[in-house]
Amino acid sequence: MSILSDNMRYLRAQQKYSQQKVADDLLITRGRYAKYEDGATEPPIEILIKISKYYRVSIDLLVGLDVRKYTLEKMMKLPDNRIILPIMVDEKGENKIEIIPEKAQMGYLQGYSDPGYIEKLQTISLPFLRNGKYRAFPATGDSMPPFKNGTFIVGKYVENINDLRNNKTYIFITQNEGVVYKRFEKKTAGNITVSSDNPLYKPYEIKLSELVEIWEYACSINTAEFETETLDMMTVKDMFLSLKKEIDLIKKK
Repeated sequence: MSILSDNMRYLRAQQKYSQQKVADDLLITRGRYAKYEDGATEPPIEILIKISKYYRVSIDLLVGLDVRKYTLEKMMKLPDNRIILPIMVDEKGENKIEIIPEKAQMGYLQGYSDPGYIEKLQTISLPFLRNGKYRAFPATGDSMPPFKNGTFIVGKYVENINDLRNNKTYIFITQNEGVVYKRFEKKTAGNITVSSDNPLYKPYEIKLSELVEIWEYACSINTAEFETETLDMMTVKDMFLSLKKEIDLIKKK
């Protein structure tokens, strides 16, 4: 199954159409349409365009958003239409992962919703990342352990802030700080609290009004091998964390 197939089934049910009717309207066989809806095969781009026009839902939404969570009217009224991402697909309709280079991070705040900006970015495909929309962001600074400079963190687009899970890591795109990789702690009325895995940095709050996008950690791509010193430091860190847990347990007793 995929987001696209789930969306097709849902939209057809909303219209109360049969598979045969939709297939006839699209000028394809019912068997072929059924395979798209079952997720057995993906429609080529020319059929995907027809499906998009047929249900009056953009390709961006069809392949990147679970439309069952929203009414179409509600989606179109979201601030800045942030939920509608400029998604790139190849001739087979396969989603491409855009790479945000380090030099382009600041420009991303102005171009994140501009299809022209996104189209100029290099892309990669990872077969194990299929459902959802993904982008790769560079790790910078010393607040993103264990990722060093040159590592790319691939994130999956978060549709709803209420989908954030405690103690999970995310890439937060903010108006003031740009691209930051942090661990989510909690959400209040107007803020979220995040923290770094580097103990030298204290947790802090981000105003919801400053959030532009959120991407959940999916995987990382290292462009340089780990050094022995780095691995030793990770071992030392684990040792201190273990000691801290034991001290906390003693205090509770």
